[in-house]
Amino acid sequence: MDQDGERVEEADDRLLTDQLFEQLSEAIVLGTFAPGSKLSEPRLAAQYGVSRGPLREAIRRLEERKLVTRAPRQGVRVVVTSPNDALELFTIREVLEGLAARHAAEHATDGEIDALRTMLARHREALSQPDAMVYWQATANSDFHFMIARVGRNQHLFDVLCGEYYTLFRLYRMQHRIVPGRAQRALMEHERIVEAISDRDAELAEMLMRRHIASARTGLVAQTGGAD
Repeated sequence: MDQDGERVEEADDRLLTDQLFEQLSEAIVLGTFAPGSKLSEPRLAAQYGVSRGPLREAIRRLEERKLVTRAPRQGVRVVVTSPNDALELFTIREVLEGLAARHAAEHATDGEIDALRTMLARHREALSQPDAMVYWQATANSDFHFMIARVGRNQHLFDVLCGEYYTLFRLYRMQHRIVPGRAQRALMEHERIVEAISDRDAELAEMLMRRHIASARTGLVAQTGGAD
């Protein structure tokens, strides 16, 4: 095979790896692969119709994102979270997302603020439906916290929040999402944060975001009975 052919094959493998990583991540977040379940390479390769190379790379990325664990004689298994793990992560979120909200107040354009309001209007409509049980933001493009980090224009902070930790945040949200009354309160808190960003009040935006994450952490403690 010539060099051009090799480059095309490598690009195809990278694209396939990216797609597999996204598919496997979503399956873990949604509980299709249950906590503690083993990820068998032969079974997954057959299920997704792929070769082992891209699949192994996708699993390696899952391991980097702490969505799976690998142990001798046990293979690769979906992470089993604990209340203490979640509380530690929420503490990190409070600091980092508070900073992201501060940056958003300092850097977001008027168009981006309008987009945040439009997003929350869609969220409010979704939560008004009779069968709405939870405040579920299915994708990055519809995720309030992802968008706040993006419009803050701090690339390193964005990479940490929306790269290294994003899927893990979503996993904890999914597993600990049903706290009575929390969905409507969370939406109201989001709306107040956007108003602070619109007023260019960086200090208030950071404080409101930190309170928002702290409130979610308090709900988690009540739901789980505290840390391990």
